[in-house]
Amino acid sequence: MRAAFEACADRASPSLTAEDWAAIDRHSDVLYLLSPAFADGTALDVARRTLAATAALLREGATAAKGECSGIAHGRDRWLELANEADAADETLDLASALFTAWVRRPISDAGWLYSCGMHLLGQPDVECPADDQDWLRWMDVLAIYLLAERPPDGMHSGEGFRLSADGPRRVLEHTACERYETDDPFFNPYGYWRLTPSPA
Repeated sequence: MRAAFEACADRASPSLTAEDWAAIDRHSDVLYLLSPAFADGTALDVARRTLAATAALLREGATAAKGECSGIAHGRDRWLELANEADAADETLDLASALFTAWVRRPISDAGWLYSCGMHLLGQPDVECPADDQDWLRWMDVLAIYLLAERPPDGMHSGEGFRLSADGPRRVLEHTACERYETDDPFFNPYGYWRLTPSPA
């Protein structure tokens, strides 16, 4: 079990403590919590309720938790913190940020790209950036939160631009299908990916 948690430990904001690892090492049982099926419009609510249920289990004696469908693990205190943030959120932006941090793993590396995994749990495409982009984390996170919180009414389209700020550098969006995983793989994202590449000079 330790190896599974080591492979899934959040890389963007590590939170597993010595106490967490000791609890993982002495665990004796495993429980799988399955979320209900959801439609696009209910994904955030289902993700919020699943996070709340995860926190409730940890408060009642569960020792550790990880998201099987995105391959992410946080420390016990971090799970509880994120559940509290989601529960207290009175704006979509705050809820989106808490749920994104809880359920989406990044970065995963593949053939010159860094990508996220888990946005399908929130009803959106994952995000890809070139592996040599030094600011990949900001691009990935800002676009993902934008997708979750803003939900452009006309959608987003390949060839459109995206910026971190009004006068910042521009990246070009390209929508691609999820071909990294088989359709029955828990990491498969039926919504595909938004690929961010530097705008041509």
